[in-house]
Amino acid sequence: MKPIGNRKIFNRLNQMLDDAIDGNFCEQDYDESELSKLEVKWKRYLTSSKLSAKKIEDERTAIKELVTDISHQTKTPLANILLYAQLLEERSLDEQTMKMVEEIHRQSEKLDFLIQSLVKTSRLESGTFQLYPEKQDVEPLIKEVIELAAAKAGKKGITIKNEAASAGAVFDPKWTKEALFNIVDNAIKYSPEASQISITVLVYEMFLCIQVRDHGIGIEEEEIPRIFGRFYRGKNVRTDEGVGIGLYLARQIIESQNGYIKVTSNPGSGSKFQIFLPKV
Repeated sequence: MKPIGNRKIFNRLNQMLDDAIDGNFCEQDYDESELSKLEVKWKRYLTSSKLSAKKIEDERTAIKELVTDISHQTKTPLANILLYAQLLEERSLDEQTMKMVEEIHRQSEKLDFLIQSLVKTSRLESGTFQLYPEKQDVEPLIKEVIELAAAKAGKKGITIKNEAASAGAVFDPKWTKEALFNIVDNAIKYSPEASQISITVLVYEMFLCIQVRDHGIGIEEEEIPRIFGRFYRGKNVRTDEGVGIGLYLARQIIESQNGYIKVTSNPGSGSKFQIFLPKV
């Protein structure tokens, strides 16, 4: 009779675990008076785990709602500040006043970018954003990114050379464009004037690689694992413009599509960022 009792306990523990995995575990389904000591401990553990998971989910939802609310509440004031700054820039102002107006404009744009980045980060981390990956050509994606980056590159006299060939991969066009643009924008930011950035496509058996090569300041080897951290700024660029969130978003987006990003770099010799996207 002993093996039968042990089998009964095992089956009940197994059922509890199955219910927990499926998200159907309910404490009321298991009467403590009918359970052994081991089953009671198992039930309490699963109940505690369920409550912890619910608490984490509630906190995640609260943070998402807070960030979204901040975004909505700041959108109109920021838009007005930018508008008034533009109107002032069109007036005949003395040199000192014009510099102050231009600084107000620049800082307002930076604040707007930061808020939007926080919203995107919140959506990525909470899993509320929707990805729609499908098999498509990467060439139009790369052309769009180059067009978006052209103005900023032009101000520094940087040439973006498109060496990409037509090839297919599985990706979400909207979010992947965001990831690739963040990497190209980063390359522009830390490249010297009148330099060149090249974008190429490499095709492998399982993955397609979009490669962005620059001739900028490069990255120290020990810093490479950290550059994808949220709000991380390299020790050589902490005084430069930026908030340290672009590469973090890029990695999150690519990894959410079963891809990955690889970086090779040498200080003073530029960097090579490779985005690997699945082909099937």
